[in-house]
Amino acid sequence: MFIQTEQTPNPATLKFLPGQDVLAEGTLDLRDPAEAGTASPLAKRLFACEGVTGVYLGRDFISVTKAEGEDWYLMKPAVLGAIMEHFLSGDPAVNPGAEVPAADADDADPTVRQIKELLDTRVRPAVAQDGGDIVFHGFERGVVYLHMQGACAGCPSSVMTLKNGIENLLKYYVPDVVEVRAVS
Repeated sequence: MFIQTEQTPNPATLKFLPGQDVLAEGTLDLRDPAEAGTASPLAKRLFACEGVTGVYLGRDFISVTKAEGEDWYLMKPAVLGAIMEHFLSGDPAVNPGAEVPAADADDADPTVRQIKELLDTRVRPAVAQDGGDIVFHGFERGVVYLHMQGACAGCPSSVMTLKNGIENLLKYYVPDVVEVRAVS
């Protein structure tokens, strides 16, 4: 098994591409080792590697976030080993019954539908290439609330992505949008 790695804009996060599907649908962002232990055998193995503070599972990739002060040069072999061990074991990436957030159903509000469509078609594919995701959390009085996951969470360039990229895109196509804000 050959696992590719890619750097992300977030220096604390590396993207791992195992060459096969990780999740059939949805994504899963785990920051708590105890929660990971019950939700995902793959994340449990990764959190067992010293210095891992976050695991994000996408359709065909895994983003792993390290603690401040840790060195990828020292951590990367253990993380690669954990991923390889998982896929060779035949265990599922996510335990049956574990909640994997699915895409929201279409909203009745046409403005919200337009925002979600732009996010799904123009924004999410781009941030997925960087090992992350952006999830719609609401639209109220002209403000779009988004939650950043995976490599996007805590990324030094995430504010620029939100303000100069996503906010400008949404303002251009959706006149009702006046601002974009990140939520935790």
